[in-house]
Amino acid sequence: MIFSRAKLFVPAAAMLLAAAAPADSQSPPAPALTYADMADLGLAAPIAAHVRVAKAATLKADAAGGAQPGFARFLVEAQVISLIRAPEGLSSRISYVVDLPRDAKGRAPKLRKNSEFLILAAPVAGRPGEVRLAAPDAQIAYAADRAEALRAILREATGADAPPRISGIGRAFHVPGAIRGESETQIFLLTAENRPVSLNVLRRPGETPLWSVALSEIVDDAAAPPARDTLLWYRLACTLPRTLPAQSMADADSAGRAAIAADYRLVLDRLGPCTRGRPRR
Repeated sequence: MIFSRAKLFVPAAAMLLAAAAPADSQSPPAPALTYADMADLGLAAPIAAHVRVAKAATLKADAAGGAQPGFARFLVEAQVISLIRAPEGLSSRISYVVDLPRDAKGRAPKLRKNSEFLILAAPVAGRPGEVRLAAPDAQIAYAADRAEALRAILREATGADAPPRISGIGRAFHVPGAIRGESETQIFLLTAENRPVSLNVLRRPGETPLWSVALSEIVDDAAAPPARDTLLWYRLACTLPRTLPAQSMADADSAGRAAIAADYRLVLDRLGPCTRGRPRR
């Protein structure tokens, strides 16, 4: 990535700063974020960066139009410490606006100079020194493990073998085995990229049911379930519906439909919940 050394350009910045009060103490601690939270934010933002606050000012009411009730709006100027993702590069010094919650007495929090954050953002067309946060809470208190988790998500998402985005459920099939208690279920998923993905459940008498995910049209006998807190796990656990649509089992008889539904529940149980600490927007 290439950093521009051009002078920071912030349209109307002088007017905004003239209407602002300095902010020099720390903002409230960020809420705990789960893997799903980080994936939600990171995958939706073209820019991800580690920044250090150079200047932060609270915008007064007449310059803070659009701030949510109970929030204070800040104009932040920050130095980019490291660029995690930015396909078109980013200026070494940037500005952005962020809304932070007021305390119980209605007082605005404050941002201390040299505070460090991860930001998830989008560029502002024609303004190389400005970015727009991808979500109201896309300024995240920096922590090394949090930054590494974000990098891991984005590395997976841009890899040649990145798991596709799940867009729905296709057909599901159930085949009883030659002996009682043996069976195999295959549930085909629909994807945004039209790539093949299937869930496969194998049952044998006296054994724990096995399930796996196939990312090709051929089911590999060595295929395994995805590890938790990986991109494939996120695509499945945070996207799959809680029940199969009826049309997915249209080719099965009543016994087959019951078996498919049971195997689908097994997959969901093994995946575990998609836990989020922040509200989805």
